[in-house]
Amino acid sequence: MVAHMAELLETAPLSDGNGEVSSSDLKDTTSAEESSEEDDAREEEEKESDSETRSSAERQAEEQLVFCCEKCKALKNSTFERVTPRELSKERLLLNLEAEGVYECSHTGLVFEVSQKVKISYCVLSWKKFSSFLSGSWKFAGPIFDVNCDPSILKAIQFPHSLCLADQENQVSFSVLHVKGSQGAIETCSEHSLTHVRWCVSSLSPVGPVVKTSKSAEHHGLIQIFRELTPQNSFSFRVYLAGNNCSDIKDIRRAIKSVNNCKNNKKYIRVDKPPTCMLEENKKYQLISEPELLFSAEIVAVKGYFEVFYEDSPPFKLSLSDTDTGHIVWTATIREGVKRHSSTSDEELCQKRRKKTRGLDEVDCKSSAAPVVPELTDQQLMKVAKRMGKEWKMVSICYLGLNKQDLEELEAGEEDITMLKFNTLERWRRRQLKGQAGVQELRRCLDNEDVPNEVIAELDGK
Repeated sequence: MVAHMAELLETAPLSDGNGEVSSSDLKDTTSAEESSEEDDAREEEEKESDSETRSSAERQAEEQLVFCCEKCKALKNSTFERVTPRELSKERLLLNLEAEGVYECSHTGLVFEVSQKVKISYCVLSWKKFSSFLSGSWKFAGPIFDVNCDPSILKAIQFPHSLCLADQENQVSFSVLHVKGSQGAIETCSEHSLTHVRWCVSSLSPVGPVVKTSKSAEHHGLIQIFRELTPQNSFSFRVYLAGNNCSDIKDIRRAIKSVNNCKNNKKYIRVDKPPTCMLEENKKYQLISEPELLFSAEIVAVKGYFEVFYEDSPPFKLSLSDTDTGHIVWTATIREGVKRHSSTSDEELCQKRRKKTRGLDEVDCKSSAAPVVPELTDQQLMKVAKRMGKEWKMVSICYLGLNKQDLEELEAGEEDITMLKFNTLERWRRRQLKGQAGVQELRRCLDNEDVPNEVIAELDGK
């Protein structure tokens, strides 16, 4: 077995300013010694589900991590009224709050204090885009959000943080980084608890908790394992370390999605194992294994990943240890499980995913001649146009291949917004090759995080 490590910040792509939000309703973590049958069933469920076609709510339910820290006794079990948001797109959420009160988002752990009835839209961002705004000893302490609401009604926001506050000798000073345009400002917070940092709203733009500590702080961390689907009798895994917060989880998901979307045919699925642990800043951590590693790899950070290769068959026991003390902070066993007579092999699954990437189904693969794809009709394009929101210009340029001149020409000849949206779709249709302007072709163009779910649902015939 061999392993090497890399920093997550070097492998995850830069955020485009929006991110997927994770939910706070998570299944209980399981023991590392759970039965092989249970391990196997979970792995099979992961394999048979295509993560790229699942709703973001399902992905969020996978990612949220409930963690009761034995040191600081921090348990994310709020007394606030918990509310479930509606998805505006794959990355943005909406809460419709009916009265004055304090409400906690069930997906993110974000707490809103409002003075009257209001609608709040928000999404998780990646810290990578805003790291240059931090200076001195300020460090990220939790997820960063982009919140959109009337600031005169939204009195305060409580941001979840990932620090363990058990060490009374460590002097902790929380603030928030408030990004306004191209400038970032450190603003004081009114108070903090074991789980949240409270900030009185001044104005709304990207904002998230930051912290200064008198010495290295411990974080409520997470570990996520992803297995590469390979046709060979070998086993390859990525073991990610990060803080237990929405922004870090989003970075991991984006890193895996980036690898899965590359043309090297690599595909990773998540292996469900106990995810939470304690991680200390500036500590060296190494991954140890049974069977033994051929060489040791270390991560000197709270954030990064190990890449692990086995030529033997499971079970594999993985442990994360403090390099200096040898203390084990996390362990899990990956088992082969029982054989299923009707299961799909890894090779078959890889083939299915490749076919999907090329836009082919099983019938296409068996046929030597490509079927004739009917073009989208005007009626179909109009239905899609009616589902598009105010982001239609961005969608037209980013995903439909139009440019600024196209939009200016279309706007010069039409004032009705719905007809403008229709005309952009019609121009896309005209520019496609024969047989490449059908429903599936348009869906592939628009299957992106910032396209409203309603548009995709219309193309799916829902």
